[in-house]
Amino acid sequence: MSENILVCTAWPYANGSIHLGHIAGCYLPADIFARYHRLKGNNVLMVSGSDAHGTPVTITAETKGITPEEVAESYQKEFLNDWKNLGISYDLFTSTHTENHTKIVQDIFTTLYEKDLIYKNIMSQPFCRKHNRYLADRYVEGTCPNCSSDNARGDQCDNCGNTLDPKDLINIKHKDCDDSPVFKNTEHFFLKLSAFENDLIEWVNSHSDWKPNVKNFTTGFLENGLIDRAITRDINWGIPIPVEGYEDKRIYVWFEAVIGYLSASIEWASNTNKWEDFWKTDSKSFYFMGKDNIPFHTVIWPAILMGYEGLKLPYD
Repeated sequence: MSENILVCTAWPYANGSIHLGHIAGCYLPADIFARYHRLKGNNVLMVSGSDAHGTPVTITAETKGITPEEVAESYQKEFLNDWKNLGISYDLFTSTHTENHTKIVQDIFTTLYEKDLIYKNIMSQPFCRKHNRYLADRYVEGTCPNCSSDNARGDQCDNCGNTLDPKDLINIKHKDCDDSPVFKNTEHFFLKLSAFENDLIEWVNSHSDWKPNVKNFTTGFLENGLIDRAITRDINWGIPIPVEGYEDKRIYVWFEAVIGYLSASIEWASNTNKWEDFWKTDSKSFYFMGKDNIPFHTVIWPAILMGYEGLKLPYD
């Protein structure tokens, strides 16, 4: 009997070209896997898209003197050409900058907000006095408090893989002017990750077949204890918050980009319910990504799905 197999690959930021490491580490293995299951006679849906929002795109736009939308559109065309030339057999490679994705992200945000799994709170954010603006995570750099790497960003340290907040950085500076920012209070929306800690530990422990590095990293991440994380930012490029009074803020890219696996499946189905074969029925979903993206797929995305309810959690 055939199986429903959902193949999801990490969404490349629409601010730079794909390189051989991306192909070897993520996209080629995923394509081999998808082709294998098609040959077995399974029903396969392979989806992804360009991650068009967030500070990586705005930083590139500022450097090139063009709009973030122009940057995202340019790299979306380049990515599609890459997949065609390489023979990567996506059923759909879309973008987070679509009406469909916006609608689904806002629906999930609203649902979690109404369940009190998203709440408002005051947070301290870096503010550049020279540029007179709040600085989103990737606009600040400093020393990682965990591994002492000098190249940590305000959202993550690529050296040790730990997610960070700007306030965690040692010797923090604004990457555009080397000014030492001050911290000012600003209101944002938080995902109540702490509410899912026990359920996530139980779910992760049930997956004895995961790759050891995925299982060990995730287990260690959870054992350190989950803290609620802000999912909005003071930025004007991205998906608007579906709550009045927050027009100058956007939903943070790490929250909305992982929802792309679902929104891409729905877009592929073109107004039918066929996407449910891969999200609601007896199906298995497989995620291909680099090691620095593990916690977003084994902690944050499953937590969002648990809160939303009614959809399948990742299988592997």
